[in-house]
Amino acid sequence: MTEAQFMESLAAARPPQDLGDLLTALWWDRNGDWDRAHRIAQENPTELGSAVHAYLHREEGVLWNADYWYRRAGRQRPELSLEEEWALLLKELLTSETD
Repeated sequence: MTEAQFMESLAAARPPQDLGDLLTALWWDRNGDWDRAHRIAQENPTELGSAVHAYLHREEGVLWNADYWYRRAGRQRPELSLEEEWALLLKELLTSETD
């Protein structure tokens, strides 16, 4: 899936069935269902799963929890807007799915 295709899919009522779980989490987050996005990210113990989980807690405004998940992801909290971080995560996830 390309970034453009993902962005177009945001207009649908449900995410595409062929999305991986972390892309689905970003899809739900962008469509206003933080809780569903969080549940999905929480179930993915990988470094990328922790990165998405960290982003979601940063978005929530609970920075101590976000920082915990950034450490689990091997990252530091970025000095970016939430929008920029979301876009970078999207690109990273799309790239990891094609590798």
